[in-house]
Amino acid sequence: MTRNDFINRYAPLFEHSPWVAARAYDIPGDNLMSRFAAALDAATQDERLALIRAHPDLAAKVDLTDASAAEQQGAGLRALTEPEFAAFHGLNAAYREKFGFPFVICVRENTKNSILAAASRRLRNEPAAEQQTAIAEILKIARYRLEALA
Repeated sequence: MTRNDFINRYAPLFEHSPWVAARAYDIPGDNLMSRFAAALDAATQDERLALIRAHPDLAAKVDLTDASAAEQQGAGLRALTEPEFAAFHGLNAAYREKFGFPFVICVRENTKNSILAAASRRLRNEPAAEQQTAIAEILKIARYRLEALA
């Protein structure tokens, strides 16, 4: 597969961040997820923060990529009651204020209730730990998106 073909195929795994696929192309190995993880491990702090910030707030009424919309729909985040929406909005705001980036979680492994609980729990994390958690969640999201390509 050419570099351009690789980037075009795998860039959508990482929200608005084709640089991850571009870097992974140059990393040897047969396991794609290991190559993506290595690309993120080698990224600068600013690049990792930009990747996290490329994700939308959960349950926000904004335009989403097709993958994000489907994932959020599957977890029930696109059909919240007003009190549920208010709870998500409040947690999103508190999380963003504390960490400077959106709350990221692999919604395919969660329900709206477990997402709210995780956001509340993760608000107690230190910023460095939370950045690591967000990157780990992004890799989970990418793994599910990769499986959907097969």
